[in-house]
Amino acid sequence: MVHTGQHYDENMSQIFFDELEIPEPAYNLGVGSGSHGKMTGTMLEKIEEVMLKEHPDILLVYGDTNSTLAGAIAAAKLHVPVGHVEAGLRSFNRRMPEEINRVLTDHVSSLLLCPTETAVRNLRAEGITKGVFNIGDVMFDSFLYNKRLAERKSKILAKMGLKPKSFCLATVHREENTTSLERLAGIFQVLNELATPECTFVVPLHPRTSKALSEMEDRHNFSLAVRLLDPISYLDMIQLEANAKVILTDSGGVQKEAYFAGVPCVTLREETEWVELVENGFNMLGGHDPDRIREAFETMAERDVYINRDLYGDGKASEETISILCKFLDV
Repeated sequence: MVHTGQHYDENMSQIFFDELEIPEPAYNLGVGSGSHGKMTGTMLEKIEEVMLKEHPDILLVYGDTNSTLAGAIAAAKLHVPVGHVEAGLRSFNRRMPEEINRVLTDHVSSLLLCPTETAVRNLRAEGITKGVFNIGDVMFDSFLYNKRLAERKSKILAKMGLKPKSFCLATVHREENTTSLERLAGIFQVLNELATPECTFVVPLHPRTSKALSEMEDRHNFSLAVRLLDPISYLDMIQLEANAKVILTDSGGVQKEAYFAGVPCVTLREETEWVELVENGFNMLGGHDPDRIREAFETMAERDVYINRDLYGDGKASEETISILCKFLDV
């Protein structure tokens, strides 16, 4: 296991290893923050060093981060097969750094482990058909396992004095929403207006968002019903998701976790890579316009969400991944 250090905040890194009882990584590259080019280049160099030492049979990369792309390129240059978990997702917005990471990673991968049939079709449209498998979503596996753990271990509801379905949850961290103070102010304006003493808004802050908010403090006064938090643990996040009335987010992962938890969701973006959720009415695009977000929130607050097993598999994507790896490596 290689930890690039892309997420280095204590509450966004070490806590996951501790709380989820994940073994310490064999390598921690300690890359830290920086521009996209600096981060990706540093990771590329350091991951290459690890692979030259370890001689792996295959390199597994996940999702759409800079770490994903750096690992894929480093392996491809050394003729090491790449397995991409969560392959084939497309938002069709090339201004998103994550979209560039997804596309490039898919085109150098030998195994493309897709979470949905939509992802398989996206790859086929780009001429990628070999080594493509629809395994379901490993995040569904993770959510099912850790939801039970969260119910036992997380104390966040009691700590914050929250009752189930008495609050809404919001997260904002995408570059497109945090680099524009006007756009960020518009989103928090809506949160302020929607929050009430009877239904507070809980907002765990990504470090990037916290920094952006600090630059606009004199432009915005937050309601007492908007409760801003430092980054929280995965188990605390799951517990909040599972008990929220509505979730508003620009995170791809949180969109799915809202669905897994049976909670209606508003996506604070103009598009989503998880198109199945929108098509089936479990999610609604709110963009960043205050009026549109408010309308989407009011619509979704009245909707029921149920689990459709046809969307993301049966919670056994990890087992399917192991089976495919064994066949690929002939072990």
